[in-house]
Amino acid sequence: MPHLNIRHRTARRLACLVTAFGVLASANAALANPRMIIDANTGRVIAHQDAFRKWYPASLTKLMTAYVTFRALKSGRLSLDSTVTMSKFATDQPASKMYFRPGSQLTMDNALKIMLVKSANDMAVAVAETVGGSTDQFVAMMNAEAQRLGMSSSHFINPHGLPGKGQYTTARDLGILAMQIKREFPQYSTYFTIEGIDTGKKQYPNFNTLIGRFDGADGMKTGFICAAGFNQVSSATRNGRTVISVVLGADSLAGRADDSANLLQQGLTTTGSQGTPLASLAPYGDTAVVTDLTQDICNPKAAKVRSETRDDAGRTIMHSPYLHEMTHPPAYVFAGLIPGTEPVETKIGEKTYANIPIPVPRPTF
Repeated sequence: MPHLNIRHRTARRLACLVTAFGVLASANAALANPRMIIDANTGRVIAHQDAFRKWYPASLTKLMTAYVTFRALKSGRLSLDSTVTMSKFATDQPASKMYFRPGSQLTMDNALKIMLVKSANDMAVAVAETVGGSTDQFVAMMNAEAQRLGMSSSHFINPHGLPGKGQYTTARDLGILAMQIKREFPQYSTYFTIEGIDTGKKQYPNFNTLIGRFDGADGMKTGFICAAGFNQVSSATRNGRTVISVVLGADSLAGRADDSANLLQQGLTTTGSQGTPLASLAPYGDTAVVTDLTQDICNPKAAKVRSETRDDAGRTIMHSPYLHEMTHPPAYVFAGLIPGTEPVETKIGEKTYANIPIPVPRPTF
């Protein structure tokens, strides 16, 4: 991830405004993309825009993967010391990934750190296989939890968020999920505040650029695919009050960070008792079609626009007045393999062999 250049000016990205109807309007929104601000303490929606518009969740899917895993940990079926083994199927997943070899092992604790900070797709599948016995069984668990939580416009087909028919969510449903994680699993909140991970071979900073740069930022997850644009679920806490923001379909890394910071600031400076309870928010707008931004996001013109959000040194330029440079180097926490478990490859002639059998997911239960 590139270094950041934070410019405190609002000419390009103005703070968000709330109309008398409580609908969010953003000055920079070339696309009418979904946004939402929620007071996590009261569960009330401070502001919203296109909250029921179906969207590809991209790596925000990993919030549900984490939630299902947290539920398994709570039940006692697994622990943070449980072993996660990289199967051949997991290592075959498309990037973003860790490129660990099949048979490599790590603790569930480190697997969660890697999945939530590096957003590794291979790790999401390895976690899913460990928790559910198979990816298919885990996906069924994801959808069951979504239904139980009232995420009525969400459906998942994989644990990592790569696009496909049947993978969709909404800003409203992501708000429900983020709030539930906050409320049900405060003991796991530190997974979302990690500034970076160190595998022992390489360091990876958190893709969530608000961590350490927005006062009070304490989570949660970012995601990008061409079909969804740049997405982010964020949270921040000040003086005992927590707010959650959802930004879907931003035009760049800088755009989603600026928008998220502006929304969080708006939420933290607005009375938390106002607004409609999230569970009571009535559906509106187009709720049928899953929006696909591929033609808008992944084309030469959009790429040129994104290049203009970098300075001459390649650093991402962010403009929100509520973001500041980090006051310290990122703190990296260890998230590597269990020592001695990485297969050693031996080359015999033109073929390469690992020193242990390739594992397969355990049976469902």
